[in-house]
Amino acid sequence: MYQLFGIKQCDTMKKARQWLDDHGVAYRFHDYKTAGIDRETLELWSNSIGWEVLLNRAGTTFRKLPDTNKENLNEKKAIDLMLAQPSMIKRPVLVHGQKILVGFKPDQYVTQIKPK
Repeated sequence: MYQLFGIKQCDTMKKARQWLDDHGVAYRFHDYKTAGIDRETLELWSNSIGWEVLLNRAGTTFRKLPDTNKENLNEKKAIDLMLAQPSMIKRPVLVHGQKILVGFKPDQYVTQIKPK
């Protein structure tokens, strides 16, 4: 089963959930704004796809950070930021086995997701 990680009220999340529902894809939703996210999961994702892909630098939360927090970013610092404020994680994150898709791109979903 697919696992969909994100924030319930996010517009991009709503589009991804609607796409999955419309295509009959079974998934379990994890709202990391309310349920949190653990370091182990973020490290696993980071090792697989890179922390640079996970960190949402375009979001308001990241942009509002003091410059000192944004400078000299590395994996540990980025993961610490995402743990402290999960809205800094790009969304959605869709996981199935070893496959991790970040962001909602309908054309990517069509080619990478196999409905049951």
